Amino acid sequence: MKDTRFANFVLFVNGAVPLGLLSWDAWRHQLGANPVNFAILTTGMLALIFLTLSLAVTPVRKITGWNWLIFARRTFGLYAFFYASLHFLLFFSLDRSFSISGTLSEMLRRRYLYFGSLGLLLMVPLAVTSTNAMIKRLGGARWRELHRLAYLAGIAGVLHYYMQVKADTRQPLIFATILTILLGYRLASAWAKRRTPQAAAAVNPKN
Repeated sequence: MKDTRFANFVLFVNGAVPLGLLSWDAWRHQLGANPVNFAILTTGMLALIFLTLSLAVTPVRKITGWNWLIFARRTFGLYAFFYASLHFLLFFSLDRSFSISGTLSEMLRRRYLYFGSLGLLLMVPLAVTSTNAMIKRLGGARWRELHRLAYLAGIAGVLHYYMQVKADTRQPLIFATILTILLGYRLASAWAKRRTPQAAAAVNPKN
């Protein structure tokens, strides 16, 4: 338990490093010619990275048998929500000047903002139910069902990113490929679990 707590602390600290570097560069006015756009894009990228990492924990844990990795899933997921929220906050404050009407009009004009907003909204219940108390309250089965929304949030995030870029789509396509592999593994695993009882019943039919 102590080792896991220390590892989680290290993970928590390292997850905050990108924000520290971004803040330091902003303080020194080293975010390039368009600092607002750079900050918005960077936080969006970080949200996708951490969300992808959170989705990768379970497949990696099952394939390698490294069950201790389970502690990292919650931290990755919360950082994904944090950076996605910061991504939207920077857009709403620095780009739209806290204007609700301006934000809504921009969303109507740029369809990729639909998917970004959807991804963030899907992550809200995941963040709210990330505590041990909420897991006990919901029950393991219902909690797992709810947290499958993370895949929908990932899909929405990738579409948001892909539709936003104008020419070089390599990075969003990389995210899409990784997400497809992770989702494919989850579907294959679920299918295998359903097939196992059927195969057992076929081998040992009831008299």
